[in-house]
Amino acid sequence: MAFACIDIGSNTTRLLVAEAAGGHFKEILQQRTFTRIAKGRRRGDPIGEAKIAEVAEVVASQVRVAEELGARALRTVATAAIRQAANGDELADAIRSAAGVEVVVLSGEDEARLAFLGATKTLGEAPEGEVAVVDVGGGSSELALGTMANGVRWSESFRVGSGYLADAYVRCDPPSAAELNAVRAHVTGAFEGLELPTPRLAVAVGGSAASLRRLVGAVLEHETLERGIRVLASTPVEQIARRFELDPERVRLLPAGILILEAVSDCLGAPLQVGRGGLREGVVLEMIAADAATADH
Repeated sequence: MAFACIDIGSNTTRLLVAEAAGGHFKEILQQRTFTRIAKGRRRGDPIGEAKIAEVAEVVASQVRVAEELGARALRTVATAAIRQAANGDELADAIRSAAGVEVVVLSGEDEARLAFLGATKTLGEAPEGEVAVVDVGGGSSELALGTMANGVRWSESFRVGSGYLADAYVRCDPPSAAELNAVRAHVTGAFEGLELPTPRLAVAVGGSAASLRRLVGAVLEHETLERGIRVLASTPVEQIARRFELDPERVRLLPAGILILEAVSDCLGAPLQVGRGGLREGVVLEMIAADAATADH
C-alpha cells in the first residue's frame, strides 16, 4: 500500500509517495515546486490571491500524481508560511476546493517532532545516546533533542528561516559582505542565550541541508560551512546553479540557510550530518504506524 505526504512550506511545496516496507518505507517518488508563499511578505501579512490560486493548483496536481501512483492514504500538512499568515484559512479552503484534501497546519512542536522522526528513522545506523535534529525551513527553523528509543525530549521553533532572511537582507548577486553580516547578526540574535548539551549525533534536514550535500558534502562543520559561504559570496547564482545542478531559487536562499545551520552547529558544539529524511518522511512513517495499528485490531 502506498502512502503520500504533501508538505506546504514557506519556500516549496513537496510531495513524497512511499510504500510500507517492514515498519519503514520505500520511496516511490519525490516532487518539489518552488511556490515561495512567504516571498515579499512580513509575518502576519495575508497571502495574495494569485499565490493562493497557484499553490492550490500545485497541490491539486500533486494529489493527482499521488493517486496515479496508487497512494490510498494521503496527508497534506502546512508549516510556518500558513501558520503565520493572516489568511491561512483562505489557502486551506482553496486547496480543499481545488484538490479535495484537508490541510493540517502543524505547530512548531509538531514540525520538530516529525522532522526528528523522519531524520532518525532514516539513519543508516541507529546511534546510542542523544540525537539533535535541526530542520531549517523558509519561515522558521525547528530544533529537537531526543533519543531513538524515547523520541523527542525537548524542542523549540525559532522564527528565523532561509526565505525570510534572504528576502529581508539579500539584494545583490552574489550577496555582499554587508548583506551576509546582516544575516549573520540576525541569526546570532535569534539563538542568543541558547545553551544545549553536545549530542552524540546532530542531523540537519530541510532544503538548505539537502542542497549543501552537493555544494560542500554530507558533513557540515564550521570550516565546511564557511567555505560554502565563500563560494556563494563570490559566484553569481546562475553559475552556482549550473555547476552544482541546483535550482537558482534555492541557491539564492542558501547563504541564509548556511548561516542558520552554522549557528546551530556552534550552539550544539557538534558538526551536522545531512539527513536523508525529514518532516515528510516523519508524516509517512506515522501514517504507516497508524495503519499497522489499525490492522492489528
